[in-house]
Amino acid sequence: MVDHRLVDVRGIRLAYQVSGPQDAPPLVLVHALGENATDWEQVVPALAHSRRVYALDMRGHGRSDWPGNYSLELMRADVLQFLDALGLGLVDLIGHSMGGIVAYLLAQDHPQRVSRLVLEDVSTPRPREPNTPTRPDGDLTFDWEMVLAVRRQIDQPDPRWLERLSPDPPA
Repeated sequence: MVDHRLVDVRGIRLAYQVSGPQDAPPLVLVHALGENATDWEQVVPALAHSRRVYALDMRGHGRSDWPGNYSLELMRADVLQFLDALGLGLVDLIGHSMGGIVAYLLAQDHPQRVSRLVLEDVSTPRPREPNTPTRPDGDLTFDWEMVLAVRRQIDQPDPRWLERLSPDPPA
């Protein structure tokens, strides 16, 4: 059974879905740009057999707040505050695409909070030719301004992200 819940982190309401045994090890799922927690529906039942699975709607997505202020660093801070608000210490973390960037930024800054990190379809943080996406027609399940802000960061990432992903050279 999946429970739909809300939590307030730093004045931002984050929606999330939780399933699995309450005493099972925690697994946090972070979705791709323009997606939400429902993106994980196909895999959650299998994961929830042995894990307490938390699937977030990131800021500007789904049922979470759309505050108009967006960056990958803010999303990283949201996930950290989410962990704190729920009393989750060490977690396994899976991130898809944009969620993978958020996940590795969190793991870089707070390695003591992440026991395992799985990245799915995450681009290398290297500059690329900016490409302004075209807004889809109709109502969206995400804030279009968030897409534009995050795409700018993905196209021109902070050089420290790559530096910090590289292993230290052998001595």
